[in-house]
Amino acid sequence: MKVGIIGAGNIGATLARKLAAQGHEVKIANSKGPASLADLSRNVGATAVPKEDAVADVEVVILSIPFGSYPNLSKIFQNVPEDVIVVDTSNYYPFRDGSIPEVDAGKPESVWVSDHIKHPIVKAWNAVLAATLSERGKQSGDKDRIAIPVAGNDPKAKSVVMNLVEETGFDPVDSGELVSSWRQQPGTPAYCTELTAEQLKAALEAADRSRAASIRDALIKQFMEAGAPVSHDDMVARNRAATT
Repeated sequence: MKVGIIGAGNIGATLARKLAAQGHEVKIANSKGPASLADLSRNVGATAVPKEDAVADVEVVILSIPFGSYPNLSKIFQNVPEDVIVVDTSNYYPFRDGSIPEVDAGKPESVWVSDHIKHPIVKAWNAVLAATLSERGKQSGDKDRIAIPVAGNDPKAKSVVMNLVEETGFDPVDSGELVSSWRQQPGTPAYCTELTAEQLKAALEAADRSRAASIRDALIKQFMEAGAPVSHDDMVARNRAATT
């Protein structure tokens, strides 16, 4: 498939590498321009392009930018055909993104993104840590394979994204329509807890919307106040403990 990725941080770069390795034709862009991506694009097997070109002549666009930056993308989506699948991998963190009243009031993050860019969205790859995505994918059928939730309104688009999740080394789990994607946002049992498919289904069902934001903020406070860097496994353990 032809895939455009906007955002070249840990998640975007890892997806570019993994999808290019699976034979997809990948373009990658960031806010600084293609010259800043020369080394990365060469290393991962993608083509560095301006943001406007990342959404042109592609079948899938993956957005992996800070949540508060989404309004800046509205203009480049004006001419993107509706049948182009757009995937949101981001998460809202008020300490980083600033307060967004609509999301604070309960609008699911990816619904807010869809409203801003005026294009249907599939939410995926948001509920894994960068190191999980990079290092902990496994072959299909492995009993300990980590699962990733995928939410969206269009069954065909969601199916395509679930196949891409599979190719990146994880079991895709259908988490419902986009309005239900709050179940995979920060502060829920499905978020960055490295669960198998059956465990993830139970975690999605157990999500408590009324507690998610406070759990999210409490965890961020813990991580920021830790006296030493928090290890990957400790981060997963803390996420699990806080949401069960």
